[in-house]
Amino acid sequence: MIKLKNVTKTYKMGEEIIYALKNVDLEIKEGEFVSIMGPSGSGKSTLLNIIGCLDKPTEGEVYIDNVKTNDLDDDELTKIRRNKIGFVFQQFNLIPILTALENVELPLIFKYRGAMSEEERKKRALECLKMAELDERFANHKPNQLSGGQQQRVAIARALANNPPIILADEPTGALDSKTGEKIMKLLKKLNENGKTIIVVTHDINVAKFGDRIIYLKDGEIEKEEKL
Repeated sequence: MIKLKNVTKTYKMGEEIIYALKNVDLEIKEGEFVSIMGPSGSGKSTLLNIIGCLDKPTEGEVYIDNVKTNDLDDDELTKIRRNKIGFVFQQFNLIPILTALENVELPLIFKYRGAMSEEERKKRALECLKMAELDERFANHKPNQLSGGQQQRVAIARALANNPPIILADEPTGALDSKTGEKIMKLLKKLNENGKTIIVVTHDINVAKFGDRIIYLKDGEIEKEEKL
């Protein structure tokens, strides 16, 4: 379970203090699909980064599976990210000189540091590409040889590589046409039905409606919640 208690995030701009998040209280249960909506600058990505241990709050407490992440050092936060969280980004963030399969292998290389054989690693990466519904014949293609939808499937497969219980997706359909975006959301929904906790940041209500509930942010605060 993910829990945020009275989370505030501020930045200094000269003498001015900017509130990215203000007194946010939020609980996300294991296996939920939660969508986070709000206008540009509302704090959506900041919230996702704090949940994903990429950033720390200025005030408040953040818990992942009852572990208070505020108190952890960088190495401990890296361990949580590797074991518990998979990230999916709007621009895919694939390494252009690597094949689809090699991109999916990367998290396994960083996690196991040689403790997993090359054969085991490739087998796991192929399993993840299959879970992401990308045909095996594209495994040896480089990102520039793949469509946007195919690249996002590779990114999802990479997020699944270490079998994390939580998937965080920041505008996962933002670089895709509506038809391809819908297919990607159906894939995330399927992963959720298979037990993954999914948290999606989006500006698109049609994307948000794939969730179990929508959290609306405005000026760094939760404006309202809607159960679907």
